[in-house]
Amino acid sequence: MTEVNDHASAVDGSNGELIQVDDLVLRGRIAIEQIAAADQGRVDELVTALAWSLYKPKNAQRLAELAVADTGIGNVHDKVIKNQRKTFGTLRDLMRVRTVGIIDNDPERGISQYGKPVGVVAAITPSTNPTATPVNKAMMAIKGANAIIIAPSPSSWTSTNATVELMRAALAHVGAPIDLVQILPHPVSRTMTHLLMAKADLVVTTGSQNNVRASYSSGTPAIGVGAGNVPVIIDNSADLDDAAAKICGSKTFDNATSCSSENALVILDDVYAGALDSLKRVGGYLANSQEKDLIVEQLWIENKLNRNLIATNPDVFADRVGLSDSAKQSRFFMVEEDAFSPESPFADEKLSLVLTIYRARDFDHAVTLVTNILKVQGKGHSCGIHTSDMGHARRLAEQIDVVRVLVNQAHAFGNGGSFNNALNFTLSMGCGTWGGNSISENLNYKHFINVTNLVTTFAEDKPSEEALFGAHFAKFGRD
Repeated sequence: MTEVNDHASAVDGSNGELIQVDDLVLRGRIAIEQIAAADQGRVDELVTALAWSLYKPKNAQRLAELAVADTGIGNVHDKVIKNQRKTFGTLRDLMRVRTVGIIDNDPERGISQYGKPVGVVAAITPSTNPTATPVNKAMMAIKGANAIIIAPSPSSWTSTNATVELMRAALAHVGAPIDLVQILPHPVSRTMTHLLMAKADLVVTTGSQNNVRASYSSGTPAIGVGAGNVPVIIDNSADLDDAAAKICGSKTFDNATSCSSENALVILDDVYAGALDSLKRVGGYLANSQEKDLIVEQLWIENKLNRNLIATNPDVFADRVGLSDSAKQSRFFMVEEDAFSPESPFADEKLSLVLTIYRARDFDHAVTLVTNILKVQGKGHSCGIHTSDMGHARRLAEQIDVVRVLVNQAHAFGNGGSFNNALNFTLSMGCGTWGGNSISENLNYKHFINVTNLVTTFAEDKPSEEALFGAHFAKFGRD
């Protein structure tokens, strides 16, 4: 995910900052001790209380309003949906698993597993999702009987702090220690964030790649997530109207703040015109060559995304860029690229309602384009396809180095978990070693627990030498 508010840097802190961080971590450790005897039922009560603190309609609304006022990113309506949908889905996932005490038992193999806390979690959260991400991570952390300290983006401290205050009030309401959830004090500094990384037991970072790299170099076990830049194919077997509706809904959700939002469409030549027509009908505006130049000039300032344009409403974007009056009535903006160039800014993540369009000669060419786009940014993250040919979908899964390939889905709604796919609900997507990450799945509860294995013996399971080496001997001999 591209994030404009970096606050991670390898710097030494003042004595006062060190004392503050030490105090937060100590309070977190005390809180963990206070729930050390909690069984799974009690832990689940705490997780549910945290979920309700954001899911509660009036809270979801107020925090969405605060988030937009804080950052100027996204829109209130969609942030309310995100606050509730992600929280509800994550709660569903968490209520179905065990994390405390015996979490698995296999008598036939003589092994039992016990879930235990990882300790104090430092959670680095972005300005793009300043309310939903903190609660999402807190729910997962508390599910493992841990404590969590949120290090928000400096520009979103007010809305994230309000979120943390609600979570602390929810814990108090159910008789739990409120210091299970804490936040770095205002103003959040790079120094203090880095000190927290060094002092915690686990760092979980969502946001800029600078923050991810800083967490990996902190000396503390860390989980980071990769950058998005999602390319999606529309092939010649796709339902064009269905694809367009899903792409529009996904691209425009919260003004494209999601790292899972489509950033490029790769459309096969024989359905290119029809697909563009479908996209125009759902609100897409096709920029002409002069408008394309205007977008380049305004969206990137000194090779960096312009904060005044990212994740803004479409009419605001069109007005600030200088697009036509008809563009101001659209929902998103399409820019055609005659050929792929890794030097073009349109090949990169845009964090805005701009969608790059490529024409592919055939499916082989489409696969090549997707590969090249992800080499610019987003390798490991995800790609998608709208198709009736599962052979095409399987080929993407076989050939493209991404963790997720979504088929006939709105990417921003499906990539981080959905009620009609099997991915875990999350706001943090691991991208494997392709994206420089330690996990190749959606961040979930498993990453917030340690596991002790109780091992007993069973009847010996030792195959013969022939069973293991027989095929090798037969083909290559014993020499």
